[in-house]
Amino acid sequence: MLCAKHTNRARRCPLPADTTAAVEDLADAKAPEPARTALLRAALLRAAPALGLFVAARLTGLSLMAGWAWHIGRRPRAILGRAWDSDWYMLIAEHGYGRVLTWPGAVQNDLAFFPLYPGLVRALSYVVPGVTSGTLGLLISWSAALVAAGGIYAIGERLYGRRVATVLVLLWALLPHSIVLTMAYTEPLLTAFAAWSLYAVLTRRWVWAGVLAALAGLSRPNGIAVAAAVVCVAAVELVRLARRERRTEWRPWFAAALAPLGWCGYVLFVGVRTGDPLGGYFAVQRGWTSQFDFGAGALRVVRDIVLRPAVFSVTMALLIVLASVVLGALLVLERPPAALLVYTGVLLLITLGGSGFFESKPRFLLPAFPLLLPIALGLTRARPGAAVAVVTALAGLSFGYGTYLLTLSPIAL
Repeated sequence: MLCAKHTNRARRCPLPADTTAAVEDLADAKAPEPARTALLRAALLRAAPALGLFVAARLTGLSLMAGWAWHIGRRPRAILGRAWDSDWYMLIAEHGYGRVLTWPGAVQNDLAFFPLYPGLVRALSYVVPGVTSGTLGLLISWSAALVAAGGIYAIGERLYGRRVATVLVLLWALLPHSIVLTMAYTEPLLTAFAAWSLYAVLTRRWVWAGVLAALAGLSRPNGIAVAAAVVCVAAVELVRLARRERRTEWRPWFAAALAPLGWCGYVLFVGVRTGDPLGGYFAVQRGWTSQFDFGAGALRVVRDIVLRPAVFSVTMALLIVLASVVLGALLVLERPPAALLVYTGVLLLITLGGSGFFESKPRFLLPAFPLLLPIALGLTRARPGAAVAVVTALAGLSFGYGTYLLTLSPIAL
């Protein structure tokens, strides 16, 4: 819950003494195993309502989409597990890298897809033989989405209390593009690593922060946002230690060094494989008509949307991106921890400054869950009736639009 002294602006609540002790005990490897198990069980019980709402929201959206898909003669399983980018990931899992498709004005090389997700699908196929890669991909994505929801809850509870944390998780489950969280896509995996890495930064568990940030960097191109947050906060921590305590602490150094290795390692791998160590990966992305051009390409799409009729999903993408910019400004006003600001800022910068696939920009912002903090805080302050009305409207938009994206939209998600 919000602190009693909150007035016009939400401030971070200090953790209750028992919660603080629990966090410290959980971080202490020497704590007795029964005590740590009990503390973990208590944390899961606190998060259970939020996770239950998350599962209920996603199951409802999935059921409505599946019902409509069957109605129009399409297979929901194929839509979820082998559509668009999912098919690229599953082919990498089945056959490795090496697929290239050439189109007028585009060369689509599968090296554009980061390796952790297909690697997990392939590894799981050895553990559970006989199960199709699409099904394994869905199991990984669904599990990652639940883990991500737990991490989002943990951050919200630590900063603002259980009520805000629960609303924050529910809002993330009801985003217009949240149907992606039930697909064989990489956004759930990235968000899981990102949320828990940021939580590790907030609790000063530097080793875990670095490890999880490195894994995030192996998940998606915009996973570099997690590394940026870890490096920036670790640098600030090292300066603080140098100025005030004048002692050496290796853990922030370790986190800062490890965090970018996943992303940088894969970019270098692609560069070496294509014969251009520093520029090869970015050349592959340009083949997909995707590059960072400081928003010039996105502005051209916006101009076209304004001047002539556009596909509904493209217009919706513009509205969602504009709403994200507003929420970003509101997030700054809430003054959250620097790790959340850096992470969200880099995700927004990559999304707004990149060209190509404008219709996919809302999906790229799915991991930017801190953008929902201003709404979560507002709903917890609002009257119950108003809050219920807003959540109901968001649920209707999420379920209806998610069904449209996967079954009726003429362009890729």
